[in-house]
Amino acid sequence: MRGRLVGMMLNRSNRGTIAQAIDALELQPGAVAADLGFGGGVGLALLLERVGPNGVVHGVDYSPTMVSQASGRFKRDVASGRLHLYTGSITQLPLEDGSLQGAITINTIYFITELDRAFSELARVVAPAGRVVVGIGDPGMMRRIPTTPFGFTIRPVDDVVATAKFAGLSLQDHQRVGQGDEASHLLVFSRTQ
Repeated sequence: MRGRLVGMMLNRSNRGTIAQAIDALELQPGAVAADLGFGGGVGLALLLERVGPNGVVHGVDYSPTMVSQASGRFKRDVASGRLHLYTGSITQLPLEDGSLQGAITINTIYFITELDRAFSELARVVAPAGRVVVGIGDPGMMRRIPTTPFGFTIRPVDDVVATAKFAGLSLQDHQRVGQGDEASHLLVFSRTQ
């Protein structure tokens, strides 16, 4: 029950950021895309809509509860082969090299200790012309949230970009979502050729 409530909260609070991240992918109908750390599943629904009936979406989440919940919610898409769900980590993705035209990961990297390995995996699975969008809360704002000291690793945006670059991803765009200095960051990367 707690997992379902968390999923609903994630869907509500992250919907705008996820929608903007998916827009930044610039996916065409029939594309193959992924939501990595999909939580409540709103990104899965938006990606399925974006890639259309001939596209494929992969969802990877660390939580078996979120994967189970999404399996029930998207039963038809899973049965048709349009959606593939996995329990796993962004540091060891169950996806083939160069298999994605686009991937999003929103509010996940706070919980990853091996960020270099995660970005190496993202560079491995994205196609040469594909895009990866990483969404994070503004570090200054994140430091003021009372729960942040319990399990969050806050990284400056420049450190995230440098780690991605070292892993083989180049920054294409840096968008903000929200109001003022506390707006979230969407970092749009492509694979370095």
